[in-house]
Amino acid sequence: MTEHTARPDLRIGDAEREHTEALLRVHVGAGRLDLPEFESRLDAVYTARTRADLDGVTRDLPAPTAHPAAPARPRPGPQHAATWAPWALAGTICTVVWLATSIGTGSVQPFWPIWVIGPWGAMLMLATLTGRHAPCPTGRAGS
Repeated sequence: MTEHTARPDLRIGDAEREHTEALLRVHVGAGRLDLPEFESRLDAVYTARTRADLDGVTRDLPAPTAHPAAPARPRPGPQHAATWAPWALAGTICTVVWLATSIGTGSVQPFWPIWVIGPWGAMLMLATLTGRHAPCPTGRAGS
């Protein structure tokens, strides 16, 4: 029998509240709770004073598994296209400006767009090859 089961009147602290909040987030992600229910339970978590109060928030939810599933490694797909699209657009715009200035001056100008295209492209290539990306603006990276 664990201590919190033996002493439900025991006072809790921030660490216990944060642990329960993380547990509720897992259940929202699994589809067991909708957002209004999650918010309601979260309010109860942060007003809880004792272990019994906190246990009541998660009483009807299954216990967490001992080994949570590892997050899936991102697969090449739409998120990669969304990462490379701004690079391609900026590279195209820079190249068009370079071409226009070369035509306008009547001589080929030094190809300055390489300073935009090169380093940015190298960083994107490294991110693509290693599977590390900045968060997708829509919040749906990897889906």
